[in-house]
This record gives sequence, structure tokens and C-alpha cells, in this order.
Amino acid sequence: MRAPSPRSWRRAFGDIKAAIDQRELWGHLGWQDVKQRYRRSTIGPLWITISMAVTAAALGGLYSQLFDQPIGTFMPYVTVGFMIWYFISACVLEGTETFIANEGLIRFLPAPLMIYVFRTVWRQVLFFAHNLVVYVIVLAIFFPELTRPYQMVHNGVMHPGLGWSALFAIPAFVLIVINGLWVTLLFGIIATRFRDIPPVVSSFMQLFFTMTPIIWTTDLLKGGRAGSPRSIVDFVAKLNPFYHFIEIFRAPLVGQVQSWTHWAVCGVITVVGWALALIALRNYRSRVAYWV
Repeated sequence: MRAPSPRSWRRAFGDIKAAIDQRELWGHLGWQDVKQRYRRSTIGPLWITISMAVTAAALGGLYSQLFDQPIGTFMPYVTVGFMIWYFISACVLEGTETFIANEGLIRFLPAPLMIYVFRTVWRQVLFFAHNLVVYVIVLAIFFPELTRPYQMVHNGVMHPGLGWSALFAIPAFVLIVINGLWVTLLFGIIATRFRDIPPVVSSFMQLFFTMTPIIWTTDLLKGGRAGSPRSIVDFVAKLNPFYHFIEIFRAPLVGQVQSWTHWAVCGVITVVGWALALIALRNYRSRVAYWV
């Protein structure tokens, strides 16, 4: 029986299945990455939580004053926005380096290519778990303000407040992780072949950060007349794919109105993204070892 071609769906899906079966390997490698980064630190990975807390407190306090926002609802908004943005941006930025950074293992260890993808995303999940502590602290401080209906701006959208709908954040995060996998796989393959991709992606991510409602809210843009600068900015924000992924996770956790349009957009991106990533895995998985 003739062996399947290197460019075959059987080998591509076999690579994914083999990586899933070796979850103890990439799970251990991801955990070691976290420990290695803080191995000589006194408080270790706790620095992840402290860094997140300082950033959220500083920018949340500053921009609540600049935008005349109530800090009781704006601080949780900014905190959750930073939490999920850090995860998404890390998957994109470190995804471009995932195969390059594992050059030694790829060259000398016969292992499925997807192991390095799982390792990268699992590492970011661990970082996210540390940052989740900050949300719990912020929630404990501002819980009364979040549990009743509120407005972010005067005469703005009335949000229902925190309730059982916060559980929607769980499937939202699962969907974001699934997208993090295809992003890491696709960008990792492309960046391994074209080494100019990582700095280009890094520059664009800085641009997307300013264009994504993380430290500002789209409630400020509501009510703008068609053609006005506010309505144009609102339209551009909705074209930003990161905005939809952030909203499906953040809105439930801060008691805001949840639009199912965000879920629909994220679903389409997931299907298209995985289709492109699987095509790349099928066609170029055997070449990555030569490109690194």
C-alpha cells in the first residue's frame, strides 16, 4: 500500500490527533515556560497578576476621568478588556514565533507540528488564569455598582447589570482559545517562511490596540448622525474583528448588553480561519523543519 503524500488531509489531521494524544507533553512544556520565565523571581508568576493590576488601575483611573466615566463600572470594563486583549494579542504575536522559537526541537525531535501550537496557546491560558485574579478583586470592590442597571455615559445605552448571563463568558473564552489555535498555526507557518512577518504583525497589533474599545467604550459613539465623525468611528470599530471577540467575553462579565451579532461574526471568523489554517497545515507542514 502506497504511503500517503506529505500533502494529504490524512497526514494533516493525523498531526492534530497525535498532538492531542500527547497533551501531557505540551501541557508540561507550557507550564515549564511559565516557571522558566520567573525562575529567579521571589514571587514568581505572581508578577503577571501584579503587572495586570497596576496597568488596569492606572489606565482605568486615568481614562475614567478623561471620559467622565463612573469608575465603579468603567474600572471592571477596562480590566476585563485588558485581560482578554493580552490573551488575544499574545496568541497573535507569539504565534508568529511559535515554530521559530522551537527550532531545536523541530529539527531533532520527531513530534507533531501541532504540539508547538498547543504549547504556545496553553502557555497563554496559564497567563490568563493568573490575570483572572485581578478581575475577582475588582469585582469584589465594585460589585454593588455592577449588579444593578447602569449607563456608561449620560443618555447612553442602559445596561442590565451583572447576573447569571456572566456564565456566557465561559463558552466565549473557549471560542477565543479555539481561534487562538488557528491563528498560532497559520501565522506560525507563514512567519517561518517569511521572517519579515513578525515585526509587521507587531506594528499592526499596536494599531489595533488603539482602534479597539479597550480603554474607551463604544457607548461614547452612540447617537452620532450618519456621516458624523462619531458614527464613522463606530462603523470602523465594528469592522475590527478583535472588537467582536472582546465583546463576547467582556459584556457578560461586566453586565452589559450582549449582542448576538458578535457571536455570529466570531463564528464566521472561526470557520474561515480554521479552513485557511488546515490548508496551510496540509500543504506546508513537511516544509517547516527546513524553513526554521
